[in-house]
Amino acid sequence: MDFSIANGWLEQARQCESPNFGERPPGSEIDLLVLHSISLPPGQYGGGEVERFFCNTLDPAEHAYFATIAELKVSAHLFIDRQGEVVQFVDFDKRAWHAGRSSYQGRKECNDFSIGIELEGTDTDTFEPAQYETLAAVCAALMRSYPALSADRIAGHSEVAPGRKFDPGVGFDWDKFRQLMSARLVMSERL
Repeated sequence: MDFSIANGWLEQARQCESPNFGERPPGSEIDLLVLHSISLPPGQYGGGEVERFFCNTLDPAEHAYFATIAELKVSAHLFIDRQGEVVQFVDFDKRAWHAGRSSYQGRKECNDFSIGIELEGTDTDTFEPAQYETLAAVCAALMRSYPALSADRIAGHSEVAPGRKFDPGVGFDWDKFRQLMSARLVMSERL
């Protein structure tokens, strides 16, 4: 699938607006993609809990783990589930609250200049082929829409918050992802 972006929104994504975002600082340019992994409860997939978490509607009584995170106010721009379906929570031109205290190549506060993409998974599990395909297509679309983004400006959460975060984790195949993304970028140039 090819993706397109209009007015800060991925047109082919289901939209579920999160209240957890802010304005980017004046003059900040989007030039980094941060990849994450998440599942709620940890290691369980497909229940809609991530969506409720990012929209502040997760019921803390539903699971013991949820009580430990219920007060957190976090979001990402996108979530890609195990089947490769995409949900967008925050306009790309706004600052989603995904990276927390972070730094990349000497620049602090990555939320200010990055787009956060969550993959449904854990930092020890592998990811599905559909997720890689969708992620590659989404990244190619983002690079077409935001000229400062490039293939060498993609980092894991573990890289921007080392020692604090470990996702997307050891199960994420960076080589496979980069090959798929490169193929998508070549296709884009031919159009």
